[in-house]
Amino acid sequence: MKIKLNDNYRNLSESYLFSEIARRVREYKEAEPEKGERIVRLGIGDVTLPLAPAVVSAMEAAVREMGDASTFRGYPPEYGYDFLREAIASHYASFGVKIPPEDIFVSDGAKSDVGNIVDILGDNTVYIPDPVYPVYLDSNVMSGRRIEFIPGNEKNGFLPMPDGINCEGAVFYLCSPNNPTGAVYDREKLRVWVDFALRTGSLIIFDSAYEAFVTGDLPHSIYEIEGAEKCAVEICSFSKTAGFTGTRCAWCVVPSAAMSGGMSLNKMWRRRQATKFNGVSYPVQRAAEAALSPEGLGQCMENIAYYMENARIISDFLDRKGISYTGGRYSPYVWLKCPDGMSSWEFFDYLLTKAQVVGTPGEGFGSCGEGYFRLTSFGSREGTEEAVRRLEELL
Repeated sequence: MKIKLNDNYRNLSESYLFSEIARRVREYKEAEPEKGERIVRLGIGDVTLPLAPAVVSAMEAAVREMGDASTFRGYPPEYGYDFLREAIASHYASFGVKIPPEDIFVSDGAKSDVGNIVDILGDNTVYIPDPVYPVYLDSNVMSGRRIEFIPGNEKNGFLPMPDGINCEGAVFYLCSPNNPTGAVYDREKLRVWVDFALRTGSLIIFDSAYEAFVTGDLPHSIYEIEGAEKCAVEICSFSKTAGFTGTRCAWCVVPSAAMSGGMSLNKMWRRRQATKFNGVSYPVQRAAEAALSPEGLGQCMENIAYYMENARIISDFLDRKGISYTGGRYSPYVWLKCPDGMSSWEFFDYLLTKAQVVGTPGEGFGSCGEGYFRLTSFGSREGTEEAVRRLEELL
């Protein structure tokens, strides 16, 4: 063919992180089929517990409605049904944040929103934390954006700050609780970021997909900080809160107060979604509404408590071994320093071949992740305990 293609794809790394992990595991299982059957996966951040009963009941009822001509629904609204947008607004109100339903846009996943938000942004310099969730980086590489990295390391507790950054009108990605490091911004640090964005005319894209894991006096949303509605877009998800990784539902808050050059980000995102997105199915949105009901949320929080007990089991093991780590307390991820000076991929191969335990090498999240490793608490209790038993013998 002689058509022109998007040359920015040449700048992507050859293999997506989790595809490379899958390849190495597959090759190991082919070479060692007996040992391959023993593999315990504490790598990819996928949930393992089933949907909450209230969620299942709501979805079943909605499916029955779709099978009756009098209650059947066709195309869903591109922005989400009002009943779900109002439920999400009430969820924010439960921790003191007022979000108008019209500023909430329902989607099929936080990953989609993170990747698609670049559609409404111009040629800005984009600042991305390192280490980082790969979609932040790859979606901007695909769009040809100028990218700068903000180091996250032991010195700053893996919570990058704007200190020393000199810019005007840039875009900043933040994630709290952080994927992959599990670190959480407190209000003081988020206040610094919001003040910086307001002062420099910048935009913060705030990923709060793991906010349900936050306890105590830590912020669930950037909108708990005064002024954030003028400089921040927030993306959140039902994937981890309610186990919707296979059901697909999320939301994006684009405040009406967020303006630049006389243009409304809310109106632009509304137009983008109306053009490129066909909405989330009615049964899934009814299920999501149920997940935020008192009964459903209580059941979902029981699942989160299960995962956090897994995180405690992993963290206690690392404490016993004297291995440095972050996360595990307000996050399902435990970010540990590889022992004996191993590189991230060396440690990955070591655990895979010696203990048949799969984690995620930190290098795959960026250069600052080299020498670190992510374990997830989303496995089963039995799998987590077995993995820790094997690691006790190995390390």
